[in-house]
Amino acid sequence: DISPLLKDPAAFRALIDLLEDHLRASFPHIDFIAGLDSRGFLIGPPLAQRLGIGFVPIRKKGKLPGPTESVSYTLEYGKAELEIQSDAVEPGQKVVIVDDLLATGGTMRAACELMKRLKAEILECLVIIELKLLKGSEKLESIPFYSLLQYD
Repeated sequence: DISPLLKDPAAFRALIDLLEDHLRASFPHIDFIAGLDSRGFLIGPPLAQRLGIGFVPIRKKGKLPGPTESVSYTLEYGKAELEIQSDAVEPGQKVVIVDDLLATGGTMRAACELMKRLKAEILECLVIIELKLLKGSEKLESIPFYSLLQYD
C-alpha cells in the first residue's frame, strides 16, 4: 500500500527523487515514461516531468479514445485487458514502464506486450515494491527490471 507515501509530501518527493536518480544513472536517453492504470499514473507523471519527457498511459480496456492496441492477460482471480493508444509511441522510442507493485507479473507482462506491438524499446520495468515470493519478475523474461523495495 503506497497510501502513506502519497499522504506525506516529503516522503513522496523522496520517492520521486530516488526513482529519478536511478533512471538518470541508468539511461542516458528516455523518450517516455509509461504508467500502468491506476497507481502508475500517480508516480509516472511527476517522474516524467522531472526528466523533461512525456508520459503515456496504459489503461484498462475501454478508457482511451481513438484507435488502441489491446492485450488480454490472466490474473490470479480471472482475466483482464490493457490498452494503449495506437499512436502513443513510435517504433524505436525508448520507454520505461512504471507501476507501484510487482506481484505475479501478469499486468506488467501485458504492458510489455503492448509496447512490443508498438515496436518501442523497453529500457526497464520500474516499481516501488516487489513481492519476491510471487516471482513476478520471471514473467518479464529478458526485460530489465528494478524495484526500490523487495519483500519475501
